[in-house]
This record gives sequence, structure tokens and C-alpha cells, in this order.
Amino acid sequence: MPVRYLIVDDELPSRSNLRLALAAHPDWRLVAECDGTAAARAVLAAQEVDVIFLDIQMPAESGLVLAREISRACAPPLIVFVTAYSEHAIDAFDVHALDYLLKPLNDARLAQTVERIGAMLGQRQREAYGAALRDYVDASQTAARPERINVRSVGRIEQIRVADILWIESAGNYVELHLAGRTVLHRITLNRLETLLAPEDFLRVHRGAIVRRGEIARLDSAGDGSCRLTLRCGATVAVSERYLGALKSAM
Repeated sequence: MPVRYLIVDDELPSRSNLRLALAAHPDWRLVAECDGTAAARAVLAAQEVDVIFLDIQMPAESGLVLAREISRACAPPLIVFVTAYSEHAIDAFDVHALDYLLKPLNDARLAQTVERIGAMLGQRQREAYGAALRDYVDASQTAARPERINVRSVGRIEQIRVADILWIESAGNYVELHLAGRTVLHRITLNRLETLLAPEDFLRVHRGAIVRRGEIARLDSAGDGSCRLTLRCGATVAVSERYLGALKSAM
């Protein structure tokens, strides 16, 4: 079954580059190209669309306004945000398991996006995706800390409440979210995730670990001068000298 997609971008070269790149995928069908949100609304009212490539910064109206409207549908089309934002500014996309393409377009990154979308559509994850999209647009509207982290794996999205996270461990370009009884792997770096967590709730204790303040139980020093923190959940976490002072103050 073909994937029906819509491009919404005020820049003609950007629309053309994306359309030509997607022509390499025979199962993808272009529904329309729009230079703004008003034209996109007209297309969406008249035709079924599976995927929208949506520019954020447009002169008449931000793409986020249209995304907010789309997010209220029970099973909205998937949105791939097309943006010139810096890496630091796209943290929220990762936290909410939303896909994005940075300008100028990278063919390898687009191929990754096409693969992710195929998995999402194949597993009929639109309702879960809609919830993730609502989380994102609500957070972007209020500048609030996220209440949930939407974890994507093999085309599925699982919502993890931040309140349920006991501690977080770095795993390269991923983090391990430690919950009661299980661990969930999420694609975001620990440094990037730290900027989105409330400092009154979480504390960095090591370059590779962040703990919930309420989980702090006991700090032990070894004979070699190293320290380990025991959490109420029973886990033990290494503590580096850099963060030792802040940890002692928290205790």
C-alpha cells in the first residue's frame, strides 16, 4: 500500500529537494506541495494523508500551529518536522519520539526516516503517535518540563512517565531509564536529557548517571577514595568527585 505524503514548506528549493529525494522510494506517493499552513489545511480536508513533512519556521504561520491542530485527532498523520534548528534546539523531538530532518537535507538521514515511518505505519501506531505529538506541542506552548518521555523502538512508541524514573544511566548515544522492575532504552544522550529534567527532582552524580533526589539513600567511600551511592530501589551508582559536593548538599 502506498505511503501518501504532503510537503509543507514556504521555500520552493526545499520542497523540490525533498520531493526528488523521495522519488527514489517507489511506494511513496506525493499528495501535494504547500507553501504554507493554509494550503495544507485545504489539502488535509480533502484528501487522506499518511505523512506530513512540515517546516516549522514559515512567515505567515508557524508549522507548530498546524501540528497542534493535527495532534488533536485520534489517529493523526505522522509528522516529520523539517527545521533549520540547531542540535540543541531539537532535544524535544527526541524526548517525544518525533522525527525531524535538518536543513539542508541529508539523504542518509531521510532514508532512516523513511524506514522509521514504514515501521510505524506497519504497526498501526497512530494513536500512540498522536499522544506523543500532543505532549510535544503542549510542552512547546507552555515551555514546561516534559511529564512523559515517549520511547520509540521498532516502530512502536511507549510513554514513560518522568515521575516513574528512578535513575538514568548513559549508554553512548542512548540512555537507560531505570524504572521499578525494568529498564527502558531511549535514543538521546544523557547531557541532552539532563537539560529537560527538573533540577529540583533529579541530580547528576557522575558523567554517566543522573538520579532522582528522592531515591538517594546512602553514600559510601571506598579505601581508594572512590564513592558509591546506594539508592532506595537498591541500585548502586558511582559518584565522581566533580559532583560529590552537590550530592552531599542534597543529602
